[in-house]
Amino acid sequence: MADNAGNSNAQKQNRSKSTNLECKNLYDYLKSRPSNLLEKLYNHPTICLAVYRELPDLAKQYVIRMVFVEQPVPQAVVASWGSQIYSKEHNNASKVLSDLMLWQEAAIPGGLLGWIISPTFKKNIKIALLGGGKTWSMSSALEADSKARDVAFLDTYSQERWECVLHYMVGSQQQEGISADAVRILLHAGLMKRDEEDGTLVITRQGFQFLLLDRQAQVWHFILQYLDTVQERDLDLVECLTFLFQLSFSTLGKDYSTEGMGPGLLVFLQHLREFGLVYQRKRKAGRFYPTRLALNITNNTNKSTPDIEDDHPKGYIIVETNYRVYAYTDSNLQVALVTLFTELIYRFPNLVVGVITRDSVRQALRGGITADQIIGFLKQHVHPRMLESEAKSPLPPTVVDQIKLWELERNRLDYKEGVLYSQFLSQIDFNVLKEYTESNGVLIWFNKEKRTLVINKAAHDDVKRFWKKYSKGS
Repeated sequence: MADNAGNSNAQKQNRSKSTNLECKNLYDYLKSRPSNLLEKLYNHPTICLAVYRELPDLAKQYVIRMVFVEQPVPQAVVASWGSQIYSKEHNNASKVLSDLMLWQEAAIPGGLLGWIISPTFKKNIKIALLGGGKTWSMSSALEADSKARDVAFLDTYSQERWECVLHYMVGSQQQEGISADAVRILLHAGLMKRDEEDGTLVITRQGFQFLLLDRQAQVWHFILQYLDTVQERDLDLVECLTFLFQLSFSTLGKDYSTEGMGPGLLVFLQHLREFGLVYQRKRKAGRFYPTRLALNITNNTNKSTPDIEDDHPKGYIIVETNYRVYAYTDSNLQVALVTLFTELIYRFPNLVVGVITRDSVRQALRGGITADQIIGFLKQHVHPRMLESEAKSPLPPTVVDQIKLWELERNRLDYKEGVLYSQFLSQIDFNVLKEYTESNGVLIWFNKEKRTLVINKAAHDDVKRFWKKYSKGS
């Protein structure tokens, strides 16, 4: 009998499945932080307010109803505040509040268990909601800026700075490069990697997926990756997070003071300046302007505030039933994004024409982009004229269905890493090993006529031990 290890094709497939981009929201990020760090964060009213507004609606109600109660509230009473048909929502709200350490269990006389809002969070959420506490250092009074910047300037500035990062990722020509800090974060986040042959930076599977996210999700993911590196930069994570949340509550077009900021915060401010979240004329100007990128950075649900992509024209793509794509744009970045999943045919000063083909979609799928991401990108940037039709979907259904079919076609095979057993000396030997592996649930495939079978690689050592015992016994 001979056995052969399975080829590396399955390993590559499994590896690609495990390298999808993971975008954490504020809840996912905070629940992964240690409890002592959360306690420090909740000492700041700004962070408490940011956390509160991202809670599920039911969890917000629980906090408001309990924040002025000094003794534990029985858990049964809390559960009774909502109808039984919303028990799933109640369980989810309870889990979120527990994971974020916003409330904790407490014993009630008589043996009952109750919930009580954590003291630190309770104290500072009251300050955030009712006023009081220390004023923000950046709120210091400033004289009128002789070179004040308006919202239009800030939008253009933030767009240019952020698109420098995206241009760098897609490798398009650009006039201005990005900072070493931005490159470092791209590498840390796995959005880019160094080529094994020539050492140049190339985009990764996660990088392709990152490019098709909306601007708000891109900025938040990028900042989270930066926060993972603050200790290496000798910066205080709590201080940086507090300042970031203060920025998220700032007013667009208003200038703020740098007076009272320590050396660490000033370094953090310069990094935010490089990424386009703040504008500062000079390092020693003593004032800065938050841009649209910094506003409501963690808020995915509040649509009453201006969308941070308002600094970038939307609605420039038309998709026809013949799979042709017309992109009315002169932006090199937008053209590069469209060519991720189309074959470019023509390019004019303000228009590019491409076609969605099986090969172009498969190329995108190999890069880590999914069919849903392609369709979502097209819907997000669809031309207003396509929204005027009476169809339920702005995109042609035939194109949407075909993109999904091409993805299913590529994923129709299920790869498993295995070991091939062959060249059995007798049919009896083959049957014995087949029955053993089948009974243990490790048999992947077999061919009785050719006396060949494939087993799970993890069970290879166990099967070899069994075969040695069997061979000695026979």
